[in-house]
Amino acid sequence: MAACLANTSASTPCAYPPKTTKNHQRIKGKPEYSAFSISVTTSLSLSIEMQSTAFRLSPPLPSLRSPSLHSRRSGAGYDAVRASAVAGSPDDVPPGLAARCFPPRRWSSVSPSSSSSSSRLRPWSGVGGFGCEREARSRSREARATSVPEAAGDGEKSGSVARTLELGLLFGFWYLFNIYFNIYNKQVLKVYHYPATVTMVQFAVGSVLVLFMWTFNLYKRPNVSRSQLVAIVPLAVVHTLGNLFTNMSLGKVAVSFTHTIKAMEPFFSVILSAMFLAEIPTLWVVGSLVPIVGGVALASLTEASFNWVGFWSAMASNLSNQSRNVLSKKVMVKKEESMDNITLFSIITIMSFIIQFPATCYLEGFKFTPGYFELAAKSGLNVKQVLVRSLLAALCFHAYQQVSYMILQRVSPVSHSVGNCVKRVVVIVSSVLFFRTPVSPINSIGTGIALAGVFLYSRVKKIKPKPKMA
Repeated sequence: MAACLANTSASTPCAYPPKTTKNHQRIKGKPEYSAFSISVTTSLSLSIEMQSTAFRLSPPLPSLRSPSLHSRRSGAGYDAVRASAVAGSPDDVPPGLAARCFPPRRWSSVSPSSSSSSSRLRPWSGVGGFGCEREARSRSREARATSVPEAAGDGEKSGSVARTLELGLLFGFWYLFNIYFNIYNKQVLKVYHYPATVTMVQFAVGSVLVLFMWTFNLYKRPNVSRSQLVAIVPLAVVHTLGNLFTNMSLGKVAVSFTHTIKAMEPFFSVILSAMFLAEIPTLWVVGSLVPIVGGVALASLTEASFNWVGFWSAMASNLSNQSRNVLSKKVMVKKEESMDNITLFSIITIMSFIIQFPATCYLEGFKFTPGYFELAAKSGLNVKQVLVRSLLAALCFHAYQQVSYMILQRVSPVSHSVGNCVKRVVVIVSSVLFFRTPVSPINSIGTGIALAGVFLYSRVKKIKPKPKMA
């Protein structure tokens, strides 16, 4: 029978055993076969041989073992043969075997022409192993989770470096614009003795820049209510007076001396805050005012370009600027009326131009018309140079004010005060070098003492008095 089944392709027909009946007698010495048993045996043999010729079986599966033995080794009642032979999703793995990674078991047939001895089931290695995808995804998530803190740390570090560089550039522009403003402004005021007109031009250029930024959305245009405008008017008045007095001082005395006097701003700030805001200064703050006042007095006694008009103009500028700060605290106290510093400065600039224009016409007349400049040119005034430097001074004036408020939005008021103190030192030194201002040793010592007092004031201002125990 086996030989006949092995040669199914042969032309010679196979002789099958004759059918028997129930009453058939046993042949002596041989077992008796019923018709049912012979038929089943024949069918099973034929099926096995056909599978042998059509498939190749892979090497014996390691998981084909006793289920009880596998259960004892794996610690779970799970059929390893079924797990390795049935196609399943990684999510179908029982909880007890979720961490196991089973080898792939997909079966593919080989050519029927292969020899029967080597024709067996062959696994298809192209399919991912059972449970391996879940393990791979888990390891990938762990790797990503491990790398997240490192990436976050690198991001924070690079962000901190970028913010530091940005802040450094802002401070540099703040000092640079301030230096050029004082230089160009002084050059104009030396030959064009109309500080009110110069101040009006500066406010006019600033107003044009503000309107330009609002028109092209370079900065958000504010929605200002009528109550806010009413509250801002006093701030604009003192802001106008502060800049007017500064230009009057710069036209009479040296730039270095004007800024030495303006170092007394903390003195006026403490007095006005105590008078109108009921802010009692600490002993540390009062102590820091002593070197400021003493240094300014010493520098004034030895200043070569000393002039009483220039001196009192600088003092009036200190009073006006600090009054603006006190008024902003006292008037702009409601949350709905508050606004950011750049927007407030922009509105104040436009209002200051509106205030300064009629005041200039009343105090100095129309000294900015083409007819006046034609007459001035005949008297030896370089009109083109005056106009260009006036425009540059106005641009630098508005630019350093804007940058100053941008810095104030990024640092604390104390840090901004320290930066302002350093700015004053830079302006004094640069003006002395540029204009070759004669400075005596005592004058230098007085200026240094005053600036040291300003720095000390900016440091001790944040020290708050201890609350009194009941």
